[in-house]
Amino acid sequence: MSIIEVTNLSKRFGDIEAVKGISFSVEKGEFFGFLGPNGAGKTTTINMLTGLARPTSGRIIISGEDGVKNIKKIQEFIGIVPDESNLYDELSGFENLIFCASLYGMGRREREKRARELLAWFGLDDAGKRPFKAYSKGMKRKLTIAAGIIHEPEILFLDEPTTGIDVKSARQIRELLKTLNDRGTTIFLTTHYIEEAERLCRWLGFIVDGKVIKVSRVDDLLREVQQEKIIEFTIEKTGAVLKSSLLEKFPGITIKKVSDDNVRIGSHGKIELMPFIKFFDAQGIKISEARIIRPSLEEVFVKITGIEVEKLKAENEGKKK
Repeated sequence: MSIIEVTNLSKRFGDIEAVKGISFSVEKGEFFGFLGPNGAGKTTTINMLTGLARPTSGRIIISGEDGVKNIKKIQEFIGIVPDESNLYDELSGFENLIFCASLYGMGRREREKRARELLAWFGLDDAGKRPFKAYSKGMKRKLTIAAGIIHEPEILFLDEPTTGIDVKSARQIRELLKTLNDRGTTIFLTTHYIEEAERLCRWLGFIVDGKVIKVSRVDDLLREVQQEKIIEFTIEKTGAVLKSSLLEKFPGITIKKVSDDNVRIGSHGKIELMPFIKFFDAQGIKISEARIIRPSLEEVFVKITGIEVEKLKAENEGKKK
């Protein structure tokens, strides 16, 4: 049963079309990841789904309700965690949660009980009385997620929840999200962290340049790419291996990566080590290591989007600063 249905959804900002007629659906209880580089249209899409931006055209159905005409109704049973915190600096963690709960019409006793439960669950008991502005980045993200689920929504939308925070906090947030999903909450996550998507999500949608280019189960994506055999050679920096020489000598292989100290080769057939070792020896290049690589979601991302993972990681680092 689809809890989110998107059909021909578009969004223009003047002459710029940020989202270009995308269509996809999300099943109830799923952990759905929306993966793409910076500027691909992830945030614009999630803003339209949560009523923070109005589509230029297209249709949104969320839990059977029209996501364009009945956005007030929809906001009653969705939770939103934006990429930047929307909580109040001067209020304490407890006060922020109480305020958010009041927006959903929760009674005083109910909202106070729920706020205390969430502070304890997110490990923020001691920080509950401190002003939000005194929180670390990781603590702020956790409290923002707590605010997003104060009313126990059916669907939780998160936009880049672990960007720019420390490793420990990011790990804690992933564990909390997994627990929420295990309890039945449908989660829609936008991210450009491929490892995060692989750890958490069961379904993925890939968006590049405003277009959704593939939606599939993570298991199916990995099964497809893991049919290919990949071997990585670590070599001494005595020279570069030319792609053309490798392809000429070994027809049928694919070159996954070539640098001064690393060569990664793929093949749908069996890969014999000795012919490659002899090839490198003839080129005057010494091998320090050869190992089989189990293809990961990174390989899927590169194959589907054409965007190199190193470029995506560089964008991630730039966004942290």
